[in-house]
Amino acid sequence: MTGTLINAAAIIIGSIIGTSLNAKLPERFIKIIFQAIGLFTLFIGVFMALKTNNMFLMVISIVSGGIIGEWINIDKFINRFGNNMKNRFKSTNSRFSEGLVTAFLLFCMGSVTILGAIEEGLGGKPNLLLAKSVLDGVSSIALAAALGFGVAFSVIPLLIYQGGLTLLATYFGDYFAESIINELTGIGGLMLIGLGIHILEIKQLKILNMLPALIIIVVLVYFFG
Repeated sequence: MTGTLINAAAIIIGSIIGTSLNAKLPERFIKIIFQAIGLFTLFIGVFMALKTNNMFLMVISIVSGGIIGEWINIDKFINRFGNNMKNRFKSTNSRFSEGLVTAFLLFCMGSVTILGAIEEGLGGKPNLLLAKSVLDGVSSIALAAALGFGVAFSVIPLLIYQGGLTLLATYFGDYFAESIINELTGIGGLMLIGLGIHILEIKQLKILNMLPALIIIVVLVYFFG
């Protein structure tokens, strides 16, 4: 878990720096930062989605995952959590929850998250997660400059998701075949495309409700991939 803890610390530090910039930057600069993040998210999403080798399983996973997520209403739960944190810390930032959700998806959907967590879970040095920490720390500065301190609270779901992957790899590392990693990356890419569309205000999408697809794709690839 060392790599994940360092990753979380880097995001918090970057968020503190970005929030201080947020208070000083004119609105037009914050807007252009936001648009740049949206475009970059779209690019990363397309790049990752193309990692898939089985579009049929991808479609089944994202559709069924979306249905399950909508039934559970994950989006409502996470946004309620964000609002509770906002109220507890008496934040006046209207984009607090958006910063939390956006940062979590950006920091956790990439293949480096999966590979890094598996690397550490199998007993190796967390080199990938340390490299990811640097990238996430820099990214959190830009995100917090645009969205505020809610970005820092993305470390809570990050610790659960990324730390959970590390623990799973510790006990079930032999089952993380390359095909599973590729399809997980592909599903994550689809979600990032949706997030990019959301950030650019083209269409408001409930990306969080699609999170069960990450579990479904693993099961499908294991049995049918």
